[in-house]
Order: sequence, then C-alpha cells, then structure tokens
Amino acid sequence: MDEFVERLAGIGIPALVFLIIMSTTGLVGAAAITAALSLLGPGGMIGGIITLIVIGAGSSLIAKYGYSAIIMATCKKIMQKENLTEDQMCEKIEKYPITKALKEKIKAKIREATKRSGE
Repeated sequence: MDEFVERLAGIGIPALVFLIIMSTTGLVGAAAITAALSLLGPGGMIGGIITLIVIGAGSSLIAKYGYSAIIMATCKKIMQKENLTEDQMCEKIEKYPITKALKEKIKAKIREATKRSGE
C-alpha cells in the first residue's frame, strides 16, 4: 500500500479528487473508475479526464500565484478574447444559472480585474 500511496501522492490533487469521487460511487474496480470519470466532468469519461488534467494544472498554479490572481487574469483574458466591456461581461454572468451571491462575487472580481488593468 505504501508504494501505491507514494505514486498517488506523486500525481497530486487530481489523484485525491479521483479517489474521493470513486469512493462515493459505491462501486469497485473498473466500474468505480468509469463511474468516477463520468461524474467528474461534462461529456462522460473524456470530460472527467479533462477535468482531472485541469485540476492538476490549476492546483499548482493556484499554489504559486493564489486564487485571486488567477481569477483576475482569467477575467481579463476572457474580456480581451471576446472583446467585452466590464458591463457586457457582467450581463453575461447574469444569464448563468448560478446563485445571486455567486454572480455578485464574480462581478466583483470582474470589476477588480478591469480596475487593475487600468492602473
């Protein structure tokens, strides 16, 4: 078991997320792996694999730069890529099926990102 745990630790957070999802399926073996991957992301197993890759890349970047910096950089990049103003971006957020509190948090980050880019 020690060798297996060492390998999982080498993979990092994606391995931990995957194990936790697997343990909640109530299945074992290949069925647990298939179910866990399907539960992890949109698009079935392939979406789950992509989600694990994003978690792996994201966790190391978040540890290095912090959530706030990553969120603000992402807001700036989306606005550049889609040629959106702060108001247009906030309008798009309003259309998402998420809670009002989460919408307000996201819009605050958008405002913060545009304010910092103007400095």
